[in-house]
Amino acid sequence: MIRDIHEKLLALTDEEKQILNGEIEVDRSLYTDNGQFIIDSDKLLSQGELIDIRKHTRFIKFPEHKHNYIEFNYVYQGELKEIIDNKEINLKKGELIFLNQYINHELEICSENDISINFIIRPEFFDYILSLLDNENIISRFLITTLYTDYKEGEYLYFKVAEDEKVQEILEKIIIELYTDGMMSRVTIKLLVGLLFVELVKTPECIEIYSVDNYDKMIIIQVFKYIHEFYKEGTLLEIAEKLKQPDYKLSKLIKKHTQMTFKELIQEKRLSRAIELLKARDLSVVEIMQKVGYENPTYFYKIFKEKYGVTPMEYRKKDNK
Repeated sequence: MIRDIHEKLLALTDEEKQILNGEIEVDRSLYTDNGQFIIDSDKLLSQGELIDIRKHTRFIKFPEHKHNYIEFNYVYQGELKEIIDNKEINLKKGELIFLNQYINHELEICSENDISINFIIRPEFFDYILSLLDNENIISRFLITTLYTDYKEGEYLYFKVAEDEKVQEILEKIIIELYTDGMMSRVTIKLLVGLLFVELVKTPECIEIYSVDNYDKMIIIQVFKYIHEFYKEGTLLEIAEKLKQPDYKLSKLIKKHTQMTFKELIQEKRLSRAIELLKARDLSVVEIMQKVGYENPTYFYKIFKEKYGVTPMEYRKKDNK
């Protein structure tokens, strides 16, 4: 992070100065005109803005609240302790949590060296993000469903990505841009946030998901993680045993939340992986077919063409042009 922006992040805000001078409660008028503590994006974003960032207020406990926008909390340095539905989440440096607009949460007191950044994002911003994500990725599909359905319960996605250099590099670029007015266009910010999402959905093993009063969705994300790792030989019976769920019940849950069967999810993952290997051009089609879990070439060619409209060889030739 360039020194000038680093110093801005460490500097005291006017609100923090008031707290250090004896203010014992958060000034709610800075965040909402509503009697309930629902933070209003209009208080934090200029008219027409879809995304901005602000440093999280230190030295005081931030009481339980909701917000009418999507929020990312990113720990720049130190840590951030959040309490969501009586569950304490301890975010460390480099980690990121995604909060939907229905979540009810509070934040413990941060010390001087605990610097967290709140990304404030209006829901309509994600109309653009949707266009950048790969709809064939089952993790991506799950995240999109979380964002765009009419489900009205609080949810979070906790990304333990402190060691992911690509993610950290993108976050740094976004922060620099938002703190450096006029350095690049707002279109570039959208591209960077889109790229961030693309990178995040590549790491399902680093995602912890929580849905208030919705145990089913926690089960489904475990299914997705299992498919991501064991798509070649995984079975419904095996994941049902791992999750201590009857296979018939798990099958119904999968269909309910994804509109697909377990077999269809496995096939989507296998074909998606086959596409990646075809693009790499290191293996023959037969080797790719076997690597993703198929033994019958006729069947593999049939389902591939049904999905993509061309044979694997035709796809590779087209991709090479």
